[in-house]
Parts: sequence; C-alpha cells; structure tokens
Amino acid sequence: MKELDLQFPTCPIRNVLGRFADKWSLLILCSLQAHDKMRYTELKKSIPDISQKMLTSTLKQLEKDHLLKRKAYAEIPPRVEYSLTELGLSLMPIVEKMIEWAQVHFNEVTK
Repeated sequence: MKELDLQFPTCPIRNVLGRFADKWSLLILCSLQAHDKMRYTELKKSIPDISQKMLTSTLKQLEKDHLLKRKAYAEIPPRVEYSLTELGLSLMPIVEKMIEWAQVHFNEVTK
C-alpha cells in the first residue's frame, strides 16, 4: 500500500474520506443506493435514530460534496427528492466492500 501524506492540505483522509466516512453519511448513501431516489421523510424513516437536524445537515454536506443531488419540484406542497450523483454512485462499490468487511468482522470488532 502506498504511504499516505498525512499533512493537512494534501491529506486524503482529512480532506476527502473525512467528509463521508461518518455513520450518518454512509447510512444515507446506502439508503439512497437501495432506493434510487428518496424524499426527506423516506430517508428519515429508513434511519430512525437520526435526528432531523443531523439528517438535514448531513444531506446538505453530501450535496456540497457532490455525492448526492437534491431536486426540488415547484409543487404545492413542495416536493424534494434526493438521489446519488455519478460521483456518489462511483463510491458505492467501495462502501459495499467496507460493509462486507464489517459483517465478517462484526464480532471481533465489537467484543
């Protein structure tokens, strides 16, 4: 494995992985992958222990990082749908590998 540059402005862990490697971001990304597109209330139901504030802020950050897109429809009542971008979709095979690893090693890690 290539040695990482861990210095601040060029460190990929801090500057890229740190943006989506938290539990809420990964759960949102996995939910969107499983359902193609989802509304806010559907996302909230799919992750019942996330607070409204945390869901909102995480969605905004993932959109800012170009991993998901938000589409608002000019309707009454307003309708907003979230889905993965091409960049987000390209990340999912790696996330799936992490999930597989977590399933295999769950008991070892959580002892």
